[in-house]
Amino acid sequence: MSYYVYILSNKSRTLYVGVTNELERRLEEHRAGLSAFTAKYHIHTLVYYESFNDVTDAIAWEKKIKGWLRAKKVALIEQRNPAWADLSLLWKDGAEVDSSVKTDEG
Repeated sequence: MSYYVYILSNKSRTLYVGVTNELERRLEEHRAGLSAFTAKYHIHTLVYYESFNDVTDAIAWEKKIKGWLRAKKVALIEQRNPAWADLSLLWKDGAEVDSSVKTDEG
Protein backbone atom coordinates (compact mmCIF):
# COMPACT_ATOMS: atom_id res chain seq x y z
CA MET A 1 0.00 0.00 0.00
CA SER A 2 1.16 3.53 -0.72
CA TYR A 3 0.74 6.55 1.53
CA TYR A 4 0.86 10.10 0.24
CA VAL A 5 1.91 13.42 1.69
CA TYR A 6 0.34 16.21 -0.32
CA ILE A 7 0.04 19.96 -0.48
CA LEU A 8 -3.05 21.73 -1.75
CA SER A 9 -3.33 25.40 -2.64
CA ASN A 10 -5.81 27.97 -3.90
CA LYS A 11 -5.61 31.08 -6.08
CA SER A 12 -4.20 33.06 -3.14
CA ARG A 13 -1.64 30.30 -2.58
CA THR A 14 -2.90 29.42 0.88
CA LEU A 15 -1.42 26.01 1.70
CA TYR A 16 -2.80 22.84 3.25
CA VAL A 17 -0.57 19.84 4.03
CA GLY A 18 -2.08 16.39 4.52
CA VAL A 19 -1.43 12.65 4.47
CA THR A 20 -3.63 9.87 3.06
CA ASN A 21 -3.54 6.33 1.72
CA GLU A 22 -5.78 7.22 -1.26
CA LEU A 23 -4.77 10.50 -2.82
CA GLU A 24 -7.46 10.66 -5.50
CA ARG A 25 -10.27 9.90 -3.03
CA ARG A 26 -8.95 12.40 -0.49
CA LEU A 27 -8.69 15.11 -3.12
CA GLU A 28 -12.32 14.44 -4.08
CA GLU A 29 -13.29 14.81 -0.42
CA HIS A 30 -11.51 18.17 -0.20
CA ARG A 31 -13.25 19.34 -3.36
CA ALA A 32 -16.62 18.19 -2.00
CA GLY A 33 -16.15 20.38 1.08
CA LEU A 34 -15.62 17.56 3.57
CA SER A 35 -12.62 19.31 5.14
CA ALA A 36 -13.58 22.52 6.94
CA PHE A 37 -10.32 24.39 6.37
CA THR A 38 -10.01 23.58 2.66
CA ALA A 39 -13.70 24.30 2.10
CA LYS A 40 -13.53 27.66 3.89
CA TYR A 41 -10.56 28.84 1.83
CA HIS A 42 -11.39 27.00 -1.44
CA ILE A 43 -8.14 25.04 -1.34
CA HIS A 44 -8.51 22.38 -4.02
CA THR A 45 -5.43 22.48 -6.26
CA LEU A 46 -2.91 19.66 -5.81
CA VAL A 47 0.49 21.33 -6.15
CA TYR A 48 2.75 18.70 -4.55
CA TYR A 49 2.63 15.07 -3.53
CA GLU A 50 5.01 12.34 -2.56
CA SER A 51 4.48 8.64 -1.92
CA PHE A 52 5.77 6.35 0.80
CA ASN A 53 5.54 2.62 1.40
CA ASP A 54 5.47 3.04 5.18
CA VAL A 55 2.76 5.04 6.95
CA THR A 56 5.17 6.03 9.73
CA ASP A 57 7.52 7.64 7.19
CA ALA A 58 4.62 9.48 5.54
CA ILE A 59 3.34 10.87 8.83
CA ALA A 60 6.84 11.94 9.86
CA TRP A 61 7.33 13.78 6.53
CA GLU A 62 3.94 15.48 6.85
CA LYS A 63 4.78 16.68 10.37
CA LYS A 64 8.17 17.92 9.22
CA ILE A 65 6.64 19.93 6.35
CA LYS A 66 3.95 21.35 8.63
CA GLY A 67 6.68 22.61 10.94
CA TRP A 68 8.45 24.53 8.18
CA LEU A 69 8.08 28.22 7.51
CA ARG A 70 5.96 29.07 4.49
CA ALA A 71 9.02 30.00 2.38
CA LYS A 72 10.45 26.50 2.72
CA LYS A 73 7.11 24.92 1.76
CA VAL A 74 6.93 27.18 -1.30
CA ALA A 75 10.49 26.19 -2.26
CA LEU A 76 9.53 22.50 -2.00
CA ILE A 77 6.55 23.04 -4.29
CA GLU A 78 8.48 25.13 -6.80
CA GLN A 79 11.33 22.63 -6.96
CA ARG A 80 8.96 20.19 -8.68
CA ASN A 81 6.08 22.35 -9.84
CA PRO A 82 7.28 25.92 -10.57
CA ALA A 83 4.01 26.83 -12.32
CA TRP A 84 1.89 25.61 -9.38
CA ALA A 85 -0.07 23.49 -11.88
CA ASP A 86 -2.85 21.19 -10.67
CA LEU A 87 -1.08 17.82 -10.62
CA SER A 88 -4.37 15.95 -10.40
CA LEU A 89 -4.99 16.86 -14.05
CA LEU A 90 -2.34 14.28 -14.91
CA TRP A 91 -4.79 11.57 -13.81
CA LYS A 92 -7.31 12.28 -16.55
CA ASP A 93 -8.07 9.44 -18.94
CA GLY A 94 -7.37 6.82 -16.29
CA ALA A 95 -3.74 7.66 -15.56
CA GLU A 96 -2.73 6.52 -12.08
CA VAL A 97 -1.00 8.45 -9.35
CA ASP A 98 2.76 8.11 -9.81
CA SER A 99 3.91 6.37 -6.67
CA SER A 100 7.58 6.86 -7.51
CA VAL A 101 7.62 10.60 -6.77
CA LYS A 102 10.22 11.40 -4.11
CA THR A 103 12.05 14.49 -2.96
CA ASP A 104 15.71 14.65 -2.06
CA GLU A 105 14.74 15.16 1.58
CA GLY A 106 12.11 12.40 1.77
